[in-house]
Amino acid sequence: MDNEKNKLIDDYELEPVPDDKRKGWVKLTLVWIAGIIALSATALGGALGSGMSLNEAIVSTLIGTFLLSLISVICCIVGAKTGLSTSLVSSFALGRYGSMAVSVIIAISLFGWFGVQLDLFGSSLNKVILDVFNVNISPSLLMIIGGILMTITATIGYNAIEKLSVLAVPLLAILLIGSVYVVSSSFTYAELNTAPLTSTPLTIGMGISVVIGSLAVGAIIGPDISRYAKSVKDAVISSMLGYFVGYSIVLIISAILAKATSEVDVVAIMIGIGWGTGGMLVLILAQWTTNNTNLYSSALGFSVVFRRVSKYVLTIIAGLIGTAFAIAGIYTQFIPFLNVLSILIPPIGGVYTADFIFRHKQYSFNNIDKIPKIRLSSLLTWTLASIVAFMTTPAPTGFGLFTLTGASGVDAFLFAFTLQFIRGLIGQRRTAEKGEIIV
Repeated sequence: MDNEKNKLIDDYELEPVPDDKRKGWVKLTLVWIAGIIALSATALGGALGSGMSLNEAIVSTLIGTFLLSLISVICCIVGAKTGLSTSLVSSFALGRYGSMAVSVIIAISLFGWFGVQLDLFGSSLNKVILDVFNVNISPSLLMIIGGILMTITATIGYNAIEKLSVLAVPLLAILLIGSVYVVSSSFTYAELNTAPLTSTPLTIGMGISVVIGSLAVGAIIGPDISRYAKSVKDAVISSMLGYFVGYSIVLIISAILAKATSEVDVVAIMIGIGWGTGGMLVLILAQWTTNNTNLYSSALGFSVVFRRVSKYVLTIIAGLIGTAFAIAGIYTQFIPFLNVLSILIPPIGGVYTADFIFRHKQYSFNNIDKIPKIRLSSLLTWTLASIVAFMTTPAPTGFGLFTLTGASGVDAFLFAFTLQFIRGLIGQRRTAEKGEIIV
């Protein structure tokens, strides 16, 4: 019985995923799409549609999701080659203690967003039930139910997330295709494109920035999913399809629906096109799959810090605390802090991907005990890149002193990648000339 239980919840959090447990790109793509798409994604698409023309919204979406997919691909390659989680991968670049700092930041950030999304889950389901059945069920009770369900699937780990994704993604596809069909029968593309703006105007640059910023953290923690890829090819294809195809389609369709209904709120949009209950229930299912991923990756991060505690125990504890915080409404005050943590995560990806280019032979689980306690130069790169991110992030989260790409997460990733790459070139030259090994 114990062996069956261990097989059910074993998620290889502190070791490589075995070859016989690896997955092809089809199933990985479903997991990516399910993790990416949530109520917040439809809200972002609605914001794009209400703040710019449809043509501009489409251009912003395609450019933003393409750049996101490139970052994700780079990070996912590392996960596929090593079979290790983001937190373990970062230990090779930053050292054991540096990796613990990274793991805490990733874990708390995703744990926090779990609570925020759970709050949205409860309030949205409350609106649906009230609208359809005229019954007012407390959002707190719905949060408890949702929190329990999300914690159970996240506790089981990748296998449960995959099965839920296989269910959710086809339903979501039907909802989106059906929604476009309903709208197309009432409006022409030209009418939608020239529909008046219903919120503060956005430029294409601003649109690209918000699209990239919305999922920059998810791209950086790509190894948490890609470690299950059978090959690098499977990791690359699934990541591209998830971010560039799946995410862009959702944002564009949401923008179209916002134009057609003159609404940004997803509940109002679904009711406005006549989908009502069915549409919202599918979107809420998508919210479940997304929050699964938040809690799942958070537990992977905590596992590196609390190595003697089983991942399923950490997941349950995180789920219970996250649910309690959501019910208490603490995350309304916690969001600025979560935004700060989110800024610190993208440069981690820049550091470990550039470091992997030069030291990929050392990124093996067999070398896990040989990792130094700390790699100061890599930590300095992370620190400098994080400072750049805060300088390019608008107030109140950052200082807003100047802009580079327009997306602070990308700024931090590129700055960290460039510094670490230069350091790698210098180290490689020293090794060739003097036979030194730079650690």
